[in-house]
Amino acid sequence: MCTDAEHAPGRRALIVTGAAAALTLGTVRFASAAPREGARSTEAVRGTLDPGAADFVYLPVEIPRGVKEIHVAYAYERPAQPPGTTGNALDIGIFDQRGTALGGEGFRGWSGGARSEFFLRSDDATPGYLPGSLEPGVWYIALAPYTVAPGGLAYEVRITLTYGAGAPPRTPVYPPERARGRGRDWYRGDCHLHSWYSDGRRTPAEIAALARAAGLDFINSSEHNTHAAHAHWADAAGDDLLVLLGEEVTTRNGHVLAVGTDPGTFVDWRYRARDNRFGRFARRIRQAGGLVVPAHPHATCIGCNWKFGFGEADAVEVWNGPYTPDDEVSLADWDGSLAVAARGGRWTPAIGGSDAHRDPDPVGAPQTVVLADDLSRRAVLDGIRAGRCYIAESKDVTVALTAADGRGRQAGIGGRLRVAADAPVTVRVEVAGVPGCTVRVVTDQGVLHTETVPASGTGTVRWRTTPRNAAYVRAEVRHAPSVPGLPGAPAALTNPVFLGG
Repeated sequence: MCTDAEHAPGRRALIVTGAAAALTLGTVRFASAAPREGARSTEAVRGTLDPGAADFVYLPVEIPRGVKEIHVAYAYERPAQPPGTTGNALDIGIFDQRGTALGGEGFRGWSGGARSEFFLRSDDATPGYLPGSLEPGVWYIALAPYTVAPGGLAYEVRITLTYGAGAPPRTPVYPPERARGRGRDWYRGDCHLHSWYSDGRRTPAEIAALARAAGLDFINSSEHNTHAAHAHWADAAGDDLLVLLGEEVTTRNGHVLAVGTDPGTFVDWRYRARDNRFGRFARRIRQAGGLVVPAHPHATCIGCNWKFGFGEADAVEVWNGPYTPDDEVSLADWDGSLAVAARGGRWTPAIGGSDAHRDPDPVGAPQTVVLADDLSRRAVLDGIRAGRCYIAESKDVTVALTAADGRGRQAGIGGRLRVAADAPVTVRVEVAGVPGCTVRVVTDQGVLHTETVPASGTGTVRWRTTPRNAAYVRAEVRHAPSVPGLPGAPAALTNPVFLGG
């Protein structure tokens, strides 16, 4: 028996869930479970959200016993708007009978605006959603009006339940935490990638093939607001490719990468900077063994600009995909923090990631090259955390940066050369794979030395200074400028070597 009913939005309640205010609609109820295997029931809800709607609108759905599949489809009006006027965008996800409390105990999946429908069963689910038991009780469809047009956002949600005995649940299998490495060496990776488990279009197998072709040793699964991909990477990993597990926590006030967390770790995103909740979830990432990495902090897309500060960051993504002006701002902002750190304080390393979603987005452009003791989760994260890394546009680019005094002491990327303030220091930058580029030596006083790389693309630059004149040094390898008066796009960027006590 299949029924179809229209529900008005019903009674609404504005509640606070520990973070941003959320609107809860009236409960959708189904008749008691149909006795026939495979029977279906459908209910539909229609409503309109006004401009200024709550960040999250929860639609409670009472799930009876004997349900083996939940299917949700939604649609909303997207009328054309005048230039400069915000249009409609509505994201969707679901929480089970354990509720919507901040922290995500009841989280069962999220597709944002990437899909118009999804299903959950005990043994399978739409990418981005978690298979598992469909327990009776009140579930919650989460609607997130990302933007609402001046005329409002009219929507429809259709929930279909299929009755019967569910299949046995699958036991998740996760990728190993170690691959075959080369001992202490420089390993190349991409910490920012999206598959079809969020808003990407590639499978894990396709991404892994592209990663290998790009010369990568490791990658990080970073789907928007879901960890559903974690159990689908084991077959794509291998002795030659380490797959780290994580998430791109996509809040309304910026995105943060959780890099290399424990398998099955979910990090909630339902808060803004004003809610003072980010510290709790940064700790959640670190407790799960991962790194907290603000992504594209000066991106101009709605909700992308980072507003939580960098006090909780373990690293920061200063180069995201094709190098653009917002990356140049991110680089300058990060560089401005190094002078204070040079006095002995905590500093935040820089990394890069491709943020690749679909063809023709290249995987591993840019890539983060990490000096690690082994090709393992712990060793790679330790290397990034210590700043023993640089960013390269491709596998063809290599950079080495060292600073040495006259007594044989030296330090490399992410290190500190402890010498007297007036002690002479020789900075050495070795590059390869960068024909037509210029090496720039950057300090707390700005760019103090530039030198063109030979036509072969391989060369060594030497420059002498003292800790008094340069609190730190780092290297930029830049292509020829395409706009007069502005630096060219980078081929490589290094983390600093600090000078002095």
